[in-house]
Amino acid sequence: MKRKALNMLGSYGEWAAEYAEGQRSLSILRDRWRNYEEWKREGKSKFSELLAMPRNSVKPEPRITKRYSYDGLDIEEVSWELPYGPETQGVFLKPSGTKGPLPGILALHDHGGIKYFGKSKILRTSEKVHPFISAHQKEYYGGVAWSNEIAKRGYGVLVHDVFPFESRKILSSELPAHVVKRMMTPPLDVREVSPEDLDPDTSITDYDVPQGEPIPLINSYNAFGEQHESIIARSLFSAGLTWPGIFLWEDIKALDYLCTRTDIDKSRIGCCGLSGGGLRTNYLAGIDERIKCSVTVGFMTTWYDLILNVSYTHTWMIYIPLLPLYLDYPEILGLRVPLPSLVLATKNDPLFTLREVQRAGELLKTIYRISNSQDNFRISFYEGPHKFDLPMQEEAWNWMNRWLK
Repeated sequence: MKRKALNMLGSYGEWAAEYAEGQRSLSILRDRWRNYEEWKREGKSKFSELLAMPRNSVKPEPRITKRYSYDGLDIEEVSWELPYGPETQGVFLKPSGTKGPLPGILALHDHGGIKYFGKSKILRTSEKVHPFISAHQKEYYGGVAWSNEIAKRGYGVLVHDVFPFESRKILSSELPAHVVKRMMTPPLDVREVSPEDLDPDTSITDYDVPQGEPIPLINSYNAFGEQHESIIARSLFSAGLTWPGIFLWEDIKALDYLCTRTDIDKSRIGCCGLSGGGLRTNYLAGIDERIKCSVTVGFMTTWYDLILNVSYTHTWMIYIPLLPLYLDYPEILGLRVPLPSLVLATKNDPLFTLREVQRAGELLKTIYRISNSQDNFRISFYEGPHKFDLPMQEEAWNWMNRWLK
C-alpha cells in the first residue's frame, strides 16, 4: 500500500484540498464566463463581501509632523487617526527639490514575525540605523532600504504602519495578565520597550551588552506578537471582521492620502512589497484599480499549497473565510487584469512549495491571456531563499518605470 504524502491535515488533507478545488465556483477556469470583465465584476463583488472590511466611512486627515532631508531625499513624517487603535504613522519620501507631480509608490512593509517594527523595516531616515533594522535589511533586502531606493529613481513613496505593527501595535499591557501568561510558553519576560530603551543617540556597540538591552526586549515583544495572532484572529471573526479586511482597509486609506497629494500624479501609482507586503500587494492591487502597476515579491502560491503544505509557516493575515470556495489564491491578484503585474519568487523559499508557486504563475498567465494582455504580466524566479535582494529590486524598478513613467 502506497503511503500518502504527509500534510497539515493528515488523513483529511487530500479530501479538504479536493473539496475546495471542486467548489471554486467563481474561478476564471469555469466554463461560464462570457468575458473576463464579467468574471472580474462577480469576483470582486464576492471578494469584497467576504473581506468584511470595516464599514467606517471616515476620511483620515493626515498631518505632517516633521520635514527634513536625508540621502538625497526630502522626507515628511505624517500621521493620521483611524476610528480604532493608536494613531497611524507614515513617512513620505521624494527626490530632494522635486515638486512633481511624480509617479507614486505605496511601499508595503513585510511581516517577518516582527511586529515591533513596521515601516521602519524598509526605510532609512538617518545615518543612525537600529541594529535590528540593519540586520533585517541585510538579510532580506540586500542591505538597503528599498523605499529609499525607488524614491531616488524619481518617485514619491509613502510607507505607513498597518495593524498591528509599530505605531499600530497592540501592547501586552492592554491584555489581561493571565491571558499573556497563559499565551507565552515557555514563559518570557514580556514588558513594554520604552523610548529610553531605543535612545537614538546610543551607539550600535552599546546594544551589544548581553543583558537588559533593546534587542532582547524587541525579540520578547515579537514572541508575544506571534503567540497573540490566533487570539486576534478569533476575536476579529467574533466581531464579524477579518484580519485581511482590516489591513486592506488601512492600506486603502493610505492610498487615499497618497492620491490627494499635489506632488503625486494619481493616474500613475504603483505598490510593492515582500512577503507580508507581497500579500498586501495582491489584495490591494486586486481590488483597487488606482494601483496601475504592482510588484508582488515572495508571496504567490495556491490555496492547495496552504491547505496541505505551508499553512504552518504563515500568518493569520492571509485568511478570508470561504473565499477558497470561490477563487483560487492567484485569482485575487488576477482580478486587476489587464492592469500590469510582476511577481518575483525564489526557488528555495521555505515558505512555499515551488511547484505550487509555478502553478500559481501559470494561472495568472492564463488570466492575462484570456484578456489578451499577456505582455502585462510576468513572473520571474531567482535562486536563493525568501528575499527581495538587489537584482530582484532592479527588475522591480524597471517594471515600475515601464508602466508609470
